[in-house]
Amino acid sequence: MAAPEQDVVIVYRKRRNVELAMVVFASVIGVASYLLVEQNLFDRLPDNWPVVAVLWLGIGVAAHAAVRWRAPYADPLILPAVLTLNGVGLAMIHRIDKIPDPVRTDASSQLMWTVMGVILFSLVLIVVRDHRPLQGYTYTLFIFGLILMLLPALPVIGHEVYGARIWIRVGPFSFQPAEVAKLALTVAFASYMVEKREALAIAGRRFLGIDLPRPRDLGPILMMWGASVLVLVFQTDLGTSLLFFGLFVMMLYVATERPSWPILGTVMFAGLAYVGYLTFGHVQRRVNAWLDPFSDIDRNGQIINAQFGFAWGGILGRGWGEGRPGLTTFAKSDFIAAAVGEELGTAGLMAIIMIYAFIVARGLRTALAAKDPFGKLLASGLSFVFALQVFLIIGGVTRLLPLTGLTTPFMSQGGSSLIANWVLMGLLMIISHQARKPVAKVTEDSGIENEATQLIRGAGR
Repeated sequence: MAAPEQDVVIVYRKRRNVELAMVVFASVIGVASYLLVEQNLFDRLPDNWPVVAVLWLGIGVAAHAAVRWRAPYADPLILPAVLTLNGVGLAMIHRIDKIPDPVRTDASSQLMWTVMGVILFSLVLIVVRDHRPLQGYTYTLFIFGLILMLLPALPVIGHEVYGARIWIRVGPFSFQPAEVAKLALTVAFASYMVEKREALAIAGRRFLGIDLPRPRDLGPILMMWGASVLVLVFQTDLGTSLLFFGLFVMMLYVATERPSWPILGTVMFAGLAYVGYLTFGHVQRRVNAWLDPFSDIDRNGQIINAQFGFAWGGILGRGWGEGRPGLTTFAKSDFIAAAVGEELGTAGLMAIIMIYAFIVARGLRTALAAKDPFGKLLASGLSFVFALQVFLIIGGVTRLLPLTGLTTPFMSQGGSSLIANWVLMGLLMIISHQARKPVAKVTEDSGIENEATQLIRGAGR
């Protein structure tokens, strides 16, 4: 008599030791970058380099300890990849600080913001622990996110930098609220689309072989399009406008699997971008700098210097401390990718881009593994908004796209971006932990047993 068949379920191993080894490796990359800057600039190592090495390693190990404690089944490779980007960014900011006119200490401030980001990353793991309760705050988070998104338009606290009004300033402190808004709106969008997925997926009239949405279902996309219009009109920031509208349209597509949503969204935003080009001189200047930067050398000197830096760096780069990234304004923030391309070369910049792509891939893998629809949508949204931000800023610096005022995640100087992206990674780790951990299962013979007693371990996952 044949034995009764049993369900075979794959379980993921914790792989925390793998993560620890990769965290140490990522820390070595960051410390080595810092030491190469000092050696190439001053022909000696700084006296405090052991302290710096221990401090940076301690930050990484502390983040790992929080994961090991509260999210032991989380993805083992996201944290090391993030630490690699953060470490290289700190080293590049420190390198630019050493340009003697004027001497700055922005790397120390960035290190402080990194510590704050790791603390908040750990708090997310400790306090939230499970992403599913966030689904109950749909409209609260939506309103909160919209307020943050539009806050720089206010006349008193809103602050304009080079034509874009994306900052708020209170006393000596400045903050970019869109970085926090992207987290709140991603959670809100995921929760809303889980609730309304069936209605949004219903097809309306067919046009040119495409099933268009029903007119009654256009309310949400029109609302987000209107918010994007407000951002473009009052903040003259095409990048932030595209980031939030693109996020919403993508999540609509993931939730409904209907190509009509991204097609409709692309047409709507293309129209908005064209009107913005005709209306605002700031947008026109950025498009002209993209298409023909040498038409106005005085205004487009930033993008021109960045292109010369890429050319001078070549394939392998000038080496840490051997280039002249300070010739490009905002080399520590908007144009840090140009500084990397000059000193580490095209190969180094491509390695950085591949690390970004790797993080996005692990986020999408988390979305596929998630057991609940909200987790799938939330992981997809967090991964996409991260990928879109990287694409827009690096595409702008390399002249693949018009330049936007967004930051390069984990690398650009600035506290609001760094902290928000650490929190974003904390949410991804929580979803990953919930997706990968074994669950209790009821059997006829022995009551409740853990799946780990009868599962095939997912080697290499």
